[in-house]
Amino acid sequence: MTTHIALRPSFAELIDLWAPVRQVGTGFQFTEGPIWHPKAQDLLFSDMPGDVRRRFDGQGIREAMRPANKCNGMTYDAELNLIVCEHATSTLVRERPDGRREIVASHFDGQELNSPNDVCVKSDGAIYFSDPWYGRMPVFGVERPRQLGFQGVYRVPPGGGAPQLLVDRYLFDQPNGLCFSPDETRLYVNDTVKHLIRVFDVDALGGLGNGRVFASNIVSATEPGVPDGMKCDALGNVWLSAPGGIWVYAPDGRLIGKLRLPELVSNLTWGGPDWRTLYITATHSVYAVPVKVGPRAEPYMRAGQHAPAAAQPAPAAVATVSRSGAKLAEPGYSVDPTRCAIIIQDMQNDVVMDGGAFASSGSPAHCREQNAIANAKRLAEAARARGVMVIHVWFVVEPGAPGVTANAPLFEGLIDAKAMVRGTWGAAPVPGLEPHAGDQVVEKMRMSAWEGTRLEAMLKAAGRDFVIVTGAWTNMSIEHTARTGADKGFYMIVPEDCCSTMNAEWHIAAVNYAIQNVAMVTRADDLIAALS
Repeated sequence: MTTHIALRPSFAELIDLWAPVRQVGTGFQFTEGPIWHPKAQDLLFSDMPGDVRRRFDGQGIREAMRPANKCNGMTYDAELNLIVCEHATSTLVRERPDGRREIVASHFDGQELNSPNDVCVKSDGAIYFSDPWYGRMPVFGVERPRQLGFQGVYRVPPGGGAPQLLVDRYLFDQPNGLCFSPDETRLYVNDTVKHLIRVFDVDALGGLGNGRVFASNIVSATEPGVPDGMKCDALGNVWLSAPGGIWVYAPDGRLIGKLRLPELVSNLTWGGPDWRTLYITATHSVYAVPVKVGPRAEPYMRAGQHAPAAAQPAPAAVATVSRSGAKLAEPGYSVDPTRCAIIIQDMQNDVVMDGGAFASSGSPAHCREQNAIANAKRLAEAARARGVMVIHVWFVVEPGAPGVTANAPLFEGLIDAKAMVRGTWGAAPVPGLEPHAGDQVVEKMRMSAWEGTRLEAMLKAAGRDFVIVTGAWTNMSIEHTARTGADKGFYMIVPEDCCSTMNAEWHIAAVNYAIQNVAMVTRADDLIAALS
């Protein structure tokens, strides 16, 4: 399971935070250069160390070219000729549909280019590319001495000609990904070694000026990844290969969110019939992620039957809706059982059974309406079978309720009702949800399962960072536990048909307005399938 990270609310307008990451293909040495053909509706990508270019058409992956001169970045021009950065030859080439191969750029000032790395095309036909020297290294290129003493960014004029150096020759250490803003008034270029993005104003003649740092400190001590491939969406946000996946920056340079990928990411591109699928090359694999926003409308995209709409995000994907009205997670997600724990919280006789201390609240009736006990039992059984850690969280007080403060009506009521007292029927788990061998029990005296308990230490010791929360009092215990868990850095999952409260209205309010902001909301059957 991948949980994407919203650092600012606007990120959720670009992608569902629980959007599934689908592996299109794997088993490659190192993937790069993805590009989508708007008419053929297929994806080209390179396996650089393997020196092969491959094609994905939705049905499968096959070889498109071998050898491929260890090609890296690729794009199309307005006539759908393929523009290719070749590491092995240190050239930028144009491949026409009839098979003709033309050299676009190979030298600057009489010296061989280092190794063109990434490329984009402006609406007037000018071609912009970066030229680090990764292609002169072993594995990703052909080891050989460099002729140029710097790494530059270049422009080839419309109609062709010698490449023009656009920046100070010593400004970049290793220039890599580059992309235009939607209106082409700005060009973004990242530097892999310096861990930053620079942005330049594009003048009327296609030159660059007013260069400044757009984003910096793109590095992590705990997750692999560096600035590499980069693209701009229709709204002007910059999507960058970075530690842990893809980092997304607003046009003003603020980091607004991160897409999490299971492998080190090298590059990305938009595709699909509606341009709402993000294809990502990541080390040994290629992934596809549905998004809500399309790309900046590049010249080649207009040749397709469905050109991307300019500056308009797509509507949110339709999610299944439960009978309680809660929006549920999109289908297709999966969960790693070895990273999961399930909490069965407050499922005790006093809380949800007729004859219990809180029976008059309506809790037993709503629990039956939700079928919460049976659903939680079924989910727990499936979880145990798949190696998921099962934790029972009980509200237990000693006789006389020492340590329970009367600072709130909720606790006053508990004291007055002599509820949840250790050793009594009321504190015991409901029939069907008793602990099994290997289960853990955590006792609390507050609404949150975290407050004053050993829950966090237990989860961290077991390496469990996805927490499934089931149980009673959706609008109190479940909500408090989900919110606090998210604050602590855990990924919270709430199967809403395994939870109950005093009445449906309170349950719906907690799910729709509180829990969904910090947890994925799903159903027992879907979660059981996701754990398989």
